[in-house]
Amino acid sequence: MSVPVRNSKVSSGNPILRSIAATTADDVASRLQTEEELMCKPFITPEDVLKLSRATDNYLCPLEANIYDIEFVHFKLRDVDSGTTLFEVAKPDNVPAVDSEGDSLDPNAGRFVRYQFNPYFLKLKTVGAIVEFTIGDKPVEKFRMVERHYFKDRLLKCFDFEFGFVIPNSKNTMEHIYELPELSNELFDDMVNSPYETRSDSFYFVDNKLVMHNKADYAYNG
Repeated sequence: MSVPVRNSKVSSGNPILRSIAATTADDVASRLQTEEELMCKPFITPEDVLKLSRATDNYLCPLEANIYDIEFVHFKLRDVDSGTTLFEVAKPDNVPAVDSEGDSLDPNAGRFVRYQFNPYFLKLKTVGAIVEFTIGDKPVEKFRMVERHYFKDRLLKCFDFEFGFVIPNSKNTMEHIYELPELSNELFDDMVNSPYETRSDSFYFVDNKLVMHNKADYAYNG
C-alpha cells in the first residue's frame, strides 16, 4: 500500500510502539544508493535501505539472519470505514517442518506475497493492517520495520515503524492504520492497467541490523 500511516499499535501486554515516520521520493532523492552496493556490506542498517532508489531484485539478507525466530502467523487487511475484510491469511497450527533440500521447494517462498485487488481498493479512504507475530528465546532490541512502496520503480511512499523492545517467547499484535490519498485519474488508470508493477520491500531490523526482508507485489484489476 503506497499510503501514509495515520496510526499504529502493538500489544503484548504493554504497548511497545515508539514512533512512526513516512517519507516521499523528494525526501531521499539526493541520497540514493544501489542494491548492489548494499549487498557488498557485512550488514545492512535502516539508513542503508532508506537510500534505495527502486524495488530490490534480490533479498538483502539470508533466512538465517533471523536468529530471533521472528515469525508472522496472521495478517488481516480491512477497510476501516466499513469493517470489510479485504485480505486475510494465517499460518495453520502444527505445520510439519519443510525439507529445505527438496528439489522443487523455493526457500524464499514464504518471503513473498502477491496481492490482487479490484479497482475499488484504490478508492478506499482508510485501511487497517493487523499483524500477529511471535518471538523466540532471544529478546528483541530496537525492533524496527522500514517499508518502501514503488510503482514502476518510482518511490511512492516509505514508512518507518519503531516497535522498541519485544520480550522473548511472546506473541504480539500490531495494527497500522493507513489513510489512502485521492489518486489522479491518470495515476489510478495506470495502476489498474499495470498489474504487479506496484511493488514493496519490507525490511525488519533488530538493534539496527537487517534480520528479515519480505517482498510483495500488487494488482488492482481483479
